[in-house]
Amino acid sequence: MEKIKPLAAKTSRKGANPLLGGFGGLFDIKTLDYKDPILVASNDGVGTKLLIAIDQDNHSGIGQDLVAMSVNDLLVQGAEPLFFLDYLCSGKLEISQFESIIQGIANACKEANCALIGGETAEMPGLYEKNKYDLAGFAVGIVEREKILPKGLDEGDIVLGIPSSGFHSNGYSLIRKVINDLGLSYDSDSPYNPSKSLGEVLLEPTKIYVKTCLPLVNKGYLKAMAHITGGGIIENIPRVIPKGLGVELDANAFNYPEIMKWLSKKGNISNLEMLRTFNCGVGMVCIIAPDDLEDSVSLINSLKEKALILGKVTSNSKENPVKINNIESL
Repeated sequence: MEKIKPLAAKTSRKGANPLLGGFGGLFDIKTLDYKDPILVASNDGVGTKLLIAIDQDNHSGIGQDLVAMSVNDLLVQGAEPLFFLDYLCSGKLEISQFESIIQGIANACKEANCALIGGETAEMPGLYEKNKYDLAGFAVGIVEREKILPKGLDEGDIVLGIPSSGFHSNGYSLIRKVINDLGLSYDSDSPYNPSKSLGEVLLEPTKIYVKTCLPLVNKGYLKAMAHITGGGIIENIPRVIPKGLGVELDANAFNYPEIMKWLSKKGNISNLEMLRTFNCGVGMVCIIAPDDLEDSVSLINSLKEKALILGKVTSNSKENPVKINNIESL
C-alpha cells in the first residue's frame, strides 16, 4: 500500500484526489463543468497476453493494457474517463512484479487523465500458481446526454481509422498456439524487427486513444466510434451501425503490421479469420460526416496520429453489414 500511494497520487485530476487505504474511492462530479451528465462504466482484463509477460518477466506494459482496454471503450460512448480501479490476484504477491504493474497502471491513468482511486489485491494460494496472476480493470467516465455516441449515421458518412500499436490485448491464445506449433521461443528475434525479441514485440502495450479522440468528440465531429478489440474489424463495427446501414472498407487502407502478415502466413490463418480476430492495424474506427472530413483529419494529424480513410457508410440489408474490398491484399 505504501508503494502504491505515491503512484496513485500522480494521477490526481479535477474531481479526485486519490488517497488509497479507505473502503471506497471518492469522486466529486460537481466540480466538473457538465450540465446534464451521464456516467458510463466499463471493465475488462488483459487475457492470455499475461502468460507472455510472465514468461518474459516483463510486466511494465501490462498495466497500460489494462487501463487502455476500459478507457477506450468509454470513448466509444463519447465519454471522458474520470476514474479507474484495478483488481490483481496472484498465488503469492511478488512486490517488484506488483510495483511494475501498478506503475504501468498509474502512468496509463495519467495519460488518459483518469484518476486511480482504488483497487483490490488478493493472494490466493491454491487457486493460482506461485508465479501466476490475473488482472481486471474498471473505469467510469462522463458524457453530456446530448453527446452520447453513436448518433445519427447517414449513408455516405466517412469511416476513418486510427492505427493500433500492435495486437493490443486480443487474440493471444491463437498467437501463443501458432508460436508453440512453430517451436519458437519468445526470446527469438522478431521476424520483422531483429532489434527486438518476439516477446518484446508481442508485449507492445495497447494504445490509449483519449488524447486523440476526445477532442473530436468535443468538436462534435464524431457520429460513432468502434474500439477494435475481440472480434476484430468484422464484429466490432456492426455494434455501432444501425439496422439498414453498413460500411464498405478498403483493406489497402489498413495499417496492416508486418508481424500480423507473418502470423497469418506461418499459422495458415485466412485473411477473413485475421479480420475476425485481430485489429489488423486499426485500433479505433471513427465515423464522421463528409463535411467534417478535412477538419477531422487535420485535427488527428495535429495530435501526432495518422488518420486512415478506410471507406464509407452504405445502405445494407445483409446480416453482416461490413464489406471489405481487396481483402486478398492483406
